[in-house]
Amino acid sequence: MLWMMEKPYKKWIAGLVLWTLLVFSFTLPVSADAITGETVVTLGENLTQEQRERILAEMGVGEDVEIIYVSNQEEHQYLGQYIDASKIGTRAISSARITLLEEGAGLTVTTNNIDWVTEEMYANAMATAGIQDADVYVTAPFRVSGTAGLTGIIKAFEAAADIEIDEEQKQVANEEMVKTAELADKIGSEEAAELMRRLKERLADTKLETDEDYRNLIREIAAELGIELTEEDIDALVHLLKRLKNLDINWEQVSNQLKNIRDNLNEILEREETRNFLRKVLDVIIAFFERLKDVFSS
Repeated sequence: MLWMMEKPYKKWIAGLVLWTLLVFSFTLPVSADAITGETVVTLGENLTQEQRERILAEMGVGEDVEIIYVSNQEEHQYLGQYIDASKIGTRAISSARITLLEEGAGLTVTTNNIDWVTEEMYANAMATAGIQDADVYVTAPFRVSGTAGLTGIIKAFEAAADIEIDEEQKQVANEEMVKTAELADKIGSEEAAELMRRLKERLADTKLETDEDYRNLIREIAAELGIELTEEDIDALVHLLKRLKNLDINWEQVSNQLKNIRDNLNEILEREETRNFLRKVLDVIIAFFERLKDVFSS
């Protein structure tokens, strides 16, 4: 009984770890002008004055912090090809704070009021865009999908690190974030993460020349995982994998940049759903020993 309760939980944690350890990263040197501790904030252009003040206070930044505004037009520029315009909306709301960390510190992501894009998805897309060694906080004054958050994160990193990220990398990062989230809606977050992990892993050592080569690889990995994909899903993955394969990805930087994401189990243990799970496990253990005591005392 206890084993049956533990298994899904362990699988959940393992999925998170695998997802974060096998993400792509590009070699994108941070400018010599970048300063550890440098903080830049991006605010959605359509926030009210009261919302801006509340978000800045929530972020814990002072009046001297550099603030950059993100427009709804920019959100459509980077997301319009991959997601319905109605989901992007007509207002720029999502905001982000990014702080540069010392070299080798990796990426750390925390979110608030973001209900579709997970912290792992942000970190994954950030690494794809070439963002390195940064602590990121994404928030909104009310619940939003979070898809537009990546636009602000990239813009803030460019300002903080004094660099310009290649436009193709930005586009691929946004496509990867959206496609992963969409897959997660259909097959589950763990399954989507594992599918993407295995596909990415195979990109480096598999000869892929035609669309059918990509399709066969996708079907093969999906079959191994017992996942059913529609032809539409496969088409979307083919498009994404081809773009990823055509970019200069540094596979060796993966674990270094993403080691902080879900690496701290204390963070997981602080979550209410985890506490509830552990409480149930403890109840089972206590009940088991109570039954043993009754058996031996009778």
